[in-house]
Amino acid sequence: MKKKLLFVCIENSNRSQMSQAFANMLGGETVEAYSAGSKPSGIVNPKAIAAMKELGYDLSTHDSKSLDEVKAYAPFDAVVTMGCGDACPWMPARQFIDWQIPDPKHMEPVEFNKVRDFIREKVKELLVSL
Repeated sequence: MKKKLLFVCIENSNRSQMSQAFANMLGGETVEAYSAGSKPSGIVNPKAIAAMKELGYDLSTHDSKSLDEVKAYAPFDAVVTMGCGDACPWMPARQFIDWQIPDPKHMEPVEFNKVRDFIREKVKELLVSL
């Protein structure tokens, strides 16, 4: 049975989008991944699209979504929050995980890609732990 994962950050334009992408890339058919924002920006950051394109993933097909838009897919096996603090409402899940990942929104490409690569490692660890 597929594991359902939800990745949540504030704007759903960088970290949670890349996390969802890595879950899809690394988990394949074993994962059903979603992402959302506590205060979605409405766009996926072009920097995130470019960073993922370097790895062969087309993030331009993703949309910035609110938690309300993904709650129909609950319950989740894991909800991973990253930097939304008190703004993240409860979502039905077996486990809640908080990753302390800096918001790369205003970073230059080299630093942005370091955050991207850190997210990839965190997603790898998560998939192994499920």
